[in-house]
Amino acid sequence: MSTLEFNNLLVGHATFLRGFALNLTRNADDADDLIQDTMVKALRYKNSFREGTNFKGWLYTIMRSIFLNNRKKLKPVYADLGGEDSWMMGSEGSRDVESQLTEKDIREAIQRLRPDLARVMDLYLQGYRYEEVAEQLGIPLGTVKSRIFHARKQLIPQLEVFRN
Repeated sequence: MSTLEFNNLLVGHATFLRGFALNLTRNADDADDLIQDTMVKALRYKNSFREGTNFKGWLYTIMRSIFLNNRKKLKPVYADLGGEDSWMMGSEGSRDVESQLTEKDIREAIQRLRPDLARVMDLYLQGYRYEEVAEQLGIPLGTVKSRIFHARKQLIPQLEVFRN
């Protein structure tokens, strides 16, 4: 495939990329950045694309990889374990900065969990969905849900000191 053909194919998939980028980022500006990064990477690695394979799938894989890598780099200052323990996230102006639960506090508490619970909870707090955690660790979806439940159950008492 010539460079011109590849470029035309890439530009022709811009609408497709926009839809996926918006689905991943939920923000128009972030989606535009993600599309740009995806196109740049696709151009850089155009020689790795094998003609006759699924071009959309190849682009989607690049985009998803960029999105996940960027998301891992952005560490939240506060984390939410979800459910009834959402108080851990705090709300602006509701507490002094010293009483806010920080990511460091959560990470330290997670390290005190059993390794199987800690690994699942760590991935979950990085932003992976249950299905992604199950796939990454090669365990059933129900096991992921159970481990997150048990991890939360153990973490809440450890982090209760930050509630006041």
